[in-house]
Amino acid sequence: MKKLAMVLLISLLAFSGIFSGGITSFAESNTQMIRIGVVPTAESVNIGSNQGFTITDKETGEVMYTGENDEVRVELASSGTIETNYRLQTSWTTSVPYMQDWLNRAEAAGYDTFVEDYNGGWRLLIGKFPQDASWGDRETFRQQMITEGFAGSDSYWRLITESSGETQIRIVADDVEALVSNAVQISSENGIVKINGSQYRGIGEVGFNSAGTLAGINELPLEEYLYGVVPRELPPNPYGELEAQKAQAVAARTYAIRGLGKRSADGYDLLPTTSDQVYGGYDVEHPISTQAVQETAGIVATYNGELIDAVYHSTSGGHTANNEDVWNSDPIPYLRGVPDSQRGKALDNVPNLNVFKNSANPKSLRAQRNGDFESDWSRYHRWYFEWTSEEISQVLSDYFSTDVGQVYEINVLERANSGRVLEIEFVTENGTFYEYKDRIRWALQYFNNAGAKSVLLSTLFYIEPVKEKRTKEVIGFEVYGGGWGHGVGLSQTGAMGMATKGFTYDEILKHYYQGIELEEIY
Repeated sequence: MKKLAMVLLISLLAFSGIFSGGITSFAESNTQMIRIGVVPTAESVNIGSNQGFTITDKETGEVMYTGENDEVRVELASSGTIETNYRLQTSWTTSVPYMQDWLNRAEAAGYDTFVEDYNGGWRLLIGKFPQDASWGDRETFRQQMITEGFAGSDSYWRLITESSGETQIRIVADDVEALVSNAVQISSENGIVKINGSQYRGIGEVGFNSAGTLAGINELPLEEYLYGVVPRELPPNPYGELEAQKAQAVAARTYAIRGLGKRSADGYDLLPTTSDQVYGGYDVEHPISTQAVQETAGIVATYNGELIDAVYHSTSGGHTANNEDVWNSDPIPYLRGVPDSQRGKALDNVPNLNVFKNSANPKSLRAQRNGDFESDWSRYHRWYFEWTSEEISQVLSDYFSTDVGQVYEINVLERANSGRVLEIEFVTENGTFYEYKDRIRWALQYFNNAGAKSVLLSTLFYIEPVKEKRTKEVIGFEVYGGGWGHGVGLSQTGAMGMATKGFTYDEILKHYYQGIELEEIY
């Protein structure tokens, strides 16, 4: 079954200048608006303001409710069928002919297909398996798709939620209850609205997402959006160096403009999380971060005249990564791995396990700080975790959706020059499993202090078995690693380190994004 709405195609083509990295449409304006899905999916959303506010039907403009220093609940009154299934993501493309050819071939062969609007192009997915389908059944299908030419070896499974049927919104207040079929918007007298208790500049909106549930959306000027991004991505306490804050502001602005329309299928541009950029709204604004945004207003990073993909991460661990070593993509010239050190060879390409063992304690870490951009500023420059045999079995069983039994070996099969793991092998009682690049972090989750599973901090690590001293039986695994995040592009704590050593924001950006230029587009 093909799911491709032409209205999405039209809207995407309208944004093509942005998606391609073009910047001409912004040359005369600094009033660009952006929409953030602050509540991506919910059955109900609370909206209001500390001042007077008005709620209107977005399409008709009809006033649905007025209030003051109050909150109103907006809930999903009725919805069609909603179901969640595994689908195999095969590729992402911006080519309409390629997409149409792939769809025609796949559907002619009798396969269920799904097209997802994403980042100026389309994700192409095939197959449909219920959530309780075994990993073995899904892997057999994946290999069949590779053999038949519908997918590549880098294809992977995703849970996709789909809906059908009519939906309605109910507005519930103390003395009012109203039904509406359109999205509703809230504006306030002081320009600050509340969505689920958090305050945001601009307007609020509650509408429908692609899953058929509700989304709480904040629409506001892009520059004001950055006021709530920079202090969340690089907290002024302790990262208060203005040049580091300015570097973060330019990277965040570039990312935001390039990402306009990225998630238009859900009614907004970006998420307020690490999936895009962390955004905290009005409540988290800070004078230093706001100053950084204002002093760099309109400045973006470009390469060959196009906006760069200004990805960034918390801590590289000593050397940033090439983009193709983290994601399944072609090499990008400005996203080359660079040493995160004035010495120029921070980890010496991670020669052996002792690099991590010797630096996983505070005494050794302090001894390494001379000349390193990151280590003074990040507790995650080096880290260590361990699993019991039972814990690692649980982690892998949950990830691969099948009982793996006892885990005998975990082997790193390939590394990038930066030391990051490219391919890992899990040899278990019930089969051998593999994972690749940054998805390894989701396969190899650790248990945090609260006992909950957390994504592994980075792929810059060494892992080895823990053996019982007398019998040599494997009783668990331990990992020594460095860095936090994907490791591509700007290192946030590295930027802070550079700023304290006297580097300016443009020098910081040009270190982490090789060969770029900075342009003032409004």
